[in-house]
Amino acid sequence: MSFVNKYADKKAIIFTDFDGTVTLQDSNDFITDNLGFGYDKRKVLNDEVLNETKSFREAFTLMLESIKTPFPDCVDYLLKNIKLDPGFKEAFNWAQENDIPVVVVSSGMKPIIKALLQNLVGEESIDKIEIISNDVIVNEDGSWKIQYIDETPFGHDKSRAIRPYRESRKDVKTQTLFYCGDGVSDLSAAKETDLLFAKRGKDLVTYCRRQGVVFREFDSFKDILESIKSVVNNEKTIDELNENK
Repeated sequence: MSFVNKYADKKAIIFTDFDGTVTLQDSNDFITDNLGFGYDKRKVLNDEVLNETKSFREAFTLMLESIKTPFPDCVDYLLKNIKLDPGFKEAFNWAQENDIPVVVVSSGMKPIIKALLQNLVGEESIDKIEIISNDVIVNEDGSWKIQYIDETPFGHDKSRAIRPYRESRKDVKTQTLFYCGDGVSDLSAAKETDLLFAKRGKDLVTYCRRQGVVFREFDSFKDILESIKSVVNNEKTIDELNENK
């Protein structure tokens, strides 16, 4: 099936990672740390991915396989513990008011993302935020496993999700693509948009500095929204906002 860009005529698209970006905590890390094999083993795997000695897919699969809690209980646990980035709801509302689509591009699982969005942002957000992510297979006994969206070493190569939008936009001069991320799952997306926001102190910043990828650091979506507004309103250029050109 050929790709149809339904946002080709929009003045901007906001692509964003979900876990640790839209939310304060990474839901997958959270259940691994508390219901799976714990923080220490997870951190070793994260470092291996960042150092390119293990694929994200391999590490993520090991993390999730360590969790024996039934899937519905995992979702309930996350709903009680995961918090929203303090600036996201304002950014989401501004995007809606200005006809700018928000697209979640996640290496997490769609049922968890939907449940958290509904709980943290509101019922209306489910129909107004596009979600491109992995899925999950849940058995009758509650046992479960992730269903990856593609065959790549990422499990979900985010560059594949974003690139068709970039290549089919009507005019590169009139549509700006933004990406917001924080971690190792965002490595493949880091070079695909016009302005990359990388969360301060997180693995994506480390990767971008190593690879010479230009980016703008953020602490919350309040920072992201301020920068996006300045571009959309023609107050600043992308080059002016990039901090490490």
